[in-house]
Amino acid sequence: MRRVLLARFGEVHLKGQNRPFFLRTLVDNVRKAVEGIGGHVWMAESRIYVSGAEDMDDCLERVRKVFGIYSVSPAVEMEKDLEKIYAQAIEMMKGVTGTFKVMCKRSDKKFPLNSQELASKAGERILDAYPHLKVDVHKPQTEMWIEIRDHAYLCNTETMAVGGLPMGTAGRAMLLLSGGIDSPVAGYQIMRRGVNIQAIHFASPPYTSERAREKVLSLAKTIGLYENGIRVHVVPFTDIQMKIHEKCEEGLGTVIMRRFMMRIADRIARDNDCQALITGESIGQVASQTMEALACTDVVATVPVFRPLIGMDKLEIIRIAEKIDTYETSILPYEDCCTVFTPRHPVTKPKIDKVEKEEKWLDAEALIEEAVRNTEILHIKE
Repeated sequence: MRRVLLARFGEVHLKGQNRPFFLRTLVDNVRKAVEGIGGHVWMAESRIYVSGAEDMDDCLERVRKVFGIYSVSPAVEMEKDLEKIYAQAIEMMKGVTGTFKVMCKRSDKKFPLNSQELASKAGERILDAYPHLKVDVHKPQTEMWIEIRDHAYLCNTETMAVGGLPMGTAGRAMLLLSGGIDSPVAGYQIMRRGVNIQAIHFASPPYTSERAREKVLSLAKTIGLYENGIRVHVVPFTDIQMKIHEKCEEGLGTVIMRRFMMRIADRIARDNDCQALITGESIGQVASQTMEALACTDVVATVPVFRPLIGMDKLEIIRIAEKIDTYETSILPYEDCCTVFTPRHPVTKPKIDKVEKEEKWLDAEALIEEAVRNTEILHIKE
């Protein structure tokens, strides 16, 4: 008998002829997640198992952060002896109160009881041992799972995982990462769809501080936990912002700044084989996120721009930020470049022809070339 983790996957089941590729990638990602802590990973009959880790609690936390995993349960692996299975089920239900239900799956058709018979017999044994418990087959407070495969596997707790699709099955994208609440959540949402991401951050020293930079790198480290690290491109943006402030109409400053960010992110994305950009924009949240303003920024990008938060309100975004442990870092009071030279009265419905006319006062190509050339590349890992 030994402790194992039993990991379930959900959406991968729907992949038809591509399923073997998704499953191989998923198992490889679980192996990477437990690398270094002694975990042995294998898959059998629609389950992924992990055993042998030095710290099984840490192992569970790592596995539940693997995209494509739906839930994880600490389980006991044991021989397929009925009396020993009953004894183990009784032991695992010690201290449980309220209602319960026994669920069984039997893939070994040579086992003497079918799933329904095993569930009934095990339930009777548990009730005999703990008369205070009650059976509820519809909404039990505790589910006791018994799976009969190459061995018997028993578990009665389930930790929900991140779900989604296995990382590395849907290409690469570049996340525009600020120090705010929204962009880390946007990156996480796209990562859940199997997309590997890199991040790009625009820094404006001395107007933005070293603390602001460290805040962003801390956010990158947190979301990088979901894919074994992340590459961050830190772009020097001060000169561009100063030129915009000096030469362009003040009310259009924010949208022109965003267009420069998009151009630079687009170029760095293509240089790094990324097929899309990701932003944390949500319609109407600030002046630069009106439909007209978004149209002005999209037109300069040559790759698709993904905005997974576009229809979400702030409370919905905050709830996800809290779940993925980025919220407390995001609200630290350190400025980012978007707060530098903010117009007193930003134009909320900019016209593209007017914006392009203002940009003619700038040597856009030279400014972009210099920013890209001086970009710092960091590899952030746990």
